[in-house]
Amino acid sequence: MPARVFLTIPQLCGVVLLCVVATIRGEVGDPQIRTDHPWYPGELACSTFERLFATQAEQYERATGLKVNSDEQKALASWYWRNTHYAHGEEGAENLWGGGFTKGDLRTREYWTGLFAHGFGLCGTTHSQWTAEMEHLLGHGRGRGVGVEGHNSFEVWLTGGAYGSGRWALLDHDISTVIFDPSGKRLLSIPEVKADVKQLTRRDFMPQKQNGWLVCGLHPDDGGVYRDYNTAEYLAGYAGPPPMVHLGRGESLRRYFHPGLESGKQFVFWGRNYNTLGIPGPERAHTWINQPEAMYRSRNGAGHKPGQVRFGNAVYSYAPDFSSGDYREGMIEESDTHVVLEFNTPYIIAATPPNAKPWGVYGSGCSNGLVLRGNLTCNIAVSVDDGAKWSEAGRFQDGMDLTDVVKGQRRYLLRLNAGAKSLANSSLTIRTVCQANTAVLPRLKDSGTTITFAASHQAVASVGPTRPHAAKRVIAGAFDSPTVTLKLNSPRGHPITTLHAVAHVASGNPPSAEIKYKIDASHDGGTTWNSVVNDWAVMRRGEEPKDFWSQSFCYGSKSFTQGGTNLLVRFSNTDRRNYLRAEAHVVYGTQKRDATRVTFNWKDDSGEHTESHEFGADGEGKWQLPTGKSVQTRWVEFTVTPR
Repeated sequence: MPARVFLTIPQLCGVVLLCVVATIRGEVGDPQIRTDHPWYPGELACSTFERLFATQAEQYERATGLKVNSDEQKALASWYWRNTHYAHGEEGAENLWGGGFTKGDLRTREYWTGLFAHGFGLCGTTHSQWTAEMEHLLGHGRGRGVGVEGHNSFEVWLTGGAYGSGRWALLDHDISTVIFDPSGKRLLSIPEVKADVKQLTRRDFMPQKQNGWLVCGLHPDDGGVYRDYNTAEYLAGYAGPPPMVHLGRGESLRRYFHPGLESGKQFVFWGRNYNTLGIPGPERAHTWINQPEAMYRSRNGAGHKPGQVRFGNAVYSYAPDFSSGDYREGMIEESDTHVVLEFNTPYIIAATPPNAKPWGVYGSGCSNGLVLRGNLTCNIAVSVDDGAKWSEAGRFQDGMDLTDVVKGQRRYLLRLNAGAKSLANSSLTIRTVCQANTAVLPRLKDSGTTITFAASHQAVASVGPTRPHAAKRVIAGAFDSPTVTLKLNSPRGHPITTLHAVAHVASGNPPSAEIKYKIDASHDGGTTWNSVVNDWAVMRRGEEPKDFWSQSFCYGSKSFTQGGTNLLVRFSNTDRRNYLRAEAHVVYGTQKRDATRVTFNWKDDSGEHTESHEFGADGEGKWQLPTGKSVQTRWVEFTVTPR
């Protein structure tokens, strides 16, 4: 979930030393909850791959009665869960390359961003992300995107039993399709389906062989795409750090399960505006989301219901207290004449477009993504590239809307051109509205709900993912060259516990399995290096199509015990392949801990309800919440409550 991140940026004049204020900090690092809802328990059930795989197995076993104890069952459990939590749709792009939202590779290829910030993606997008899940579930290079006729499908490399030492198998979640052989003992590959495509993609052809999984579960005509088999995309996506929230004093995070925010009429999103039934924003009519119990043993498919799934929102409200030291929770730099605050989230900052055009969010005049209120008298500036460039917003006005500067981003710096003393009575509030996938939010269930809370007391600091942001941290080599080194600093001297590093590389067409890709890290300025990823290669297995995607990702993570505060991350390979983009993220432990108040708002057969519970600074606990029948969860909120 979201994280407020503090990175060292080039010094402005008169900076106060950050270490002198660390002793007065209070914060909540990585608060998460899960409920006992049978299908949608929330982030604590899926925010790491270990949690996700346990939840997938639980869902699969509950529905099918089968234990998840083979490659095939692991893959099917993953496929089942993704069908019920991720929909086909057009997500908004990030400005990863610095040329705007319509330039460069527009896919969201990062797994956690796709899952938590969007929950929507076209076929190529979702299947690129899904390769990262298979990497963790089954091993290196065990999933690949496959270009077919007018579609990007997916294959998984399965071993054991009927698969022997290994075979590719069709596992297409975007059109909800797996196809078994006539015996029902093995999943077929795309070339095998292509050889008898008309018959094998019929729902009524030997349905008993499907073991309860309907062919072409979203629409009966989807199977025609397997008439062709033309491109393989290896290592087409990646996973960065697990999503974490980091909240400081004066800050809250409220997540809405339906579009419209408080009034029900303010639509703030990041994606294609389908404007279905008069409600702006992303949606999907053909999906198993919000009807997961209907998928296994379905005979007629998901059906068509406009608005079957829509977007949600994650709303951050921050009121920095400049009359005490609490404002320094969100501060990365200050002097007598300025204060710089930072915001970071694994969701994505959304916007209300100025018109009803399909891609109105990309145009100018957007609103409601970042709004400032208060009675300041100073000038304001915003940066989305770690201070390399600043957008001067002019003199503060109550209700100042800076959405156009920050929309489609996951982080920004806000510079107030006044010292903390003069801001003490400013009553500043900062409201940042992000888009969220409702399927990963914690829902209440009928007849009482058990809520489990956990806070790991960790946070994330990032370099990237945008190329302009990361370019500011390049200290050796360069992008578009065969090696690049990034420099990272942990916030306020907190020891770094884990590194997550990623490189987007021009690996070639066809990709060579002989090229080795490496990621190394150094705590001592480059004197000694520790391997993060060693001998990473594009795995070439089994039957392949005639063409290939010419790029790939190399990524990995490493835990540290030495507790350094500075880190160099170096990317290199054995064949002078160019690095197009790179990013790195450090996880660190938060030091001061506050309590967290969790509030749910819901409606059931007895009316509308709002209930709160405070979880202590120890970071764990349970809450029994009485709920009635026909529960509809409206929103859930985290609020920092100082000890």
